Amino acid sequence: MSDYGFDTLQVHAGARPDPATGARQVPIYQTTAYVFRDADHAAALFNLQEVGYIYSRLTNPTVAALQERLATLEGGAGAVCCSSGHAAQIMALFPLMGPGRNIVASTRLYGGTVTQFSQTIRRFGWSATFVDFDDTDAVTAAIDEDTRAIFCESIANPGGYITDLDAIAAIANEAGIPLIVDNTSATPYLCRPIEHGATLVVHSLTKFLTGNGTVTGGVVIDSGNFDWSASDKFPSLSAPEPAYHGLKFHETFGPLAFTFHGIAIGLRDLGMTLNPQAAHYTLMGIETLSLRMEKHVANAVKVATWLEGHGAVEAVTYAGLPSSPWNSRVPAICPKGAGSLFTVTLKGGYDACIKLVDSLELFSHVANLGDTRSLVIHSASTTHRQLSEEQQKAAGAAPNVVRFSIGIEDADDLIRDLDQALAKASG
Repeated sequence: MSDYGFDTLQVHAGARPDPATGARQVPIYQTTAYVFRDADHAAALFNLQEVGYIYSRLTNPTVAALQERLATLEGGAGAVCCSSGHAAQIMALFPLMGPGRNIVASTRLYGGTVTQFSQTIRRFGWSATFVDFDDTDAVTAAIDEDTRAIFCESIANPGGYITDLDAIAAIANEAGIPLIVDNTSATPYLCRPIEHGATLVVHSLTKFLTGNGTVTGGVVIDSGNFDWSASDKFPSLSAPEPAYHGLKFHETFGPLAFTFHGIAIGLRDLGMTLNPQAAHYTLMGIETLSLRMEKHVANAVKVATWLEGHGAVEAVTYAGLPSSPWNSRVPAICPKGAGSLFTVTLKGGYDACIKLVDSLELFSHVANLGDTRSLVIHSASTTHRQLSEEQQKAAGAAPNVVRFSIGIEDADDLIRDLDQALAKASG
């Protein structure tokens, strides 16, 4: 279906009338297991000699439809869905890493990701080096013999910073390692990282892709472009796999090696499964993705412009503003707009931020983003609370900063709400 436009693909990719009933919407296959045709069919499935359904921890028809849609929209070869965005990050790293290995990660990441990479992955013997990705020399210098991936966000949470993906991909290529891009804040409608050299794309499905705050989910999308056998750095994909009698994933599955490994090893052993009902909600959400993202962006431009001119506001980070240092990257990286996520620095500092959050009426104070509703949070005291103040500032979540995720309401109503709340916060 790759010849169709985005608006067509977001509705039709992965979705076919149900062969048993003719149901037009993808059914929720709420089942644990699947009946094999016979013993030979079962053996072929377990030997990875035939594609099919075994057990819903591994594969499920509803989830499979979502995986196909997401891979199509991102321009990838395949996709593996899982239980959350955080699960997707571990799933992406799992085939690449081993004890003593490291990744090079951007300092501008969601606070939970910084914690996962700086603390949790150390329990696996992995580590992360955090670098300002605007300093490409520093990125290059951070790579050593044990580096197995580079990780960044296309539009970074919380500040809306846009990464120069082409420059970072060139560094990854030179080092012979994959670039992993979290595309949650942009979605494939605004940015397609694979076209800029990304090897893997991860998403929290919880955010813009579902768009209605109903489910948690994640996905890893494989470009199919990386040569896993070009070196001995990635034995999980290039060397014989003992659990499958010496099968070599890259030799056997080619461009789909990472995807098959994610299902046959990752989901089998880590068990980070996406449930079929969540997949169904996400499929329905994606059907209106382009319509919602256009409204998100239009509202964000209007609200951010108004905020930038307000007397109580010190700065607005939105890359869609001409004043943003990252505005020049929008045409190349996010040609349809800079998303709807940004931060606002208040002249009144921490106390003014707290008063603003507590005074807003239309904006929901939640630990989420990418909802149809406009959302607000004070990152330093919530999502980035575990970080040091230095890390908070590097991530764009200083104590005097509030993060906004602009929804699809009437922009004038949002501005009126902000106006009354800022009056209380600065008074």
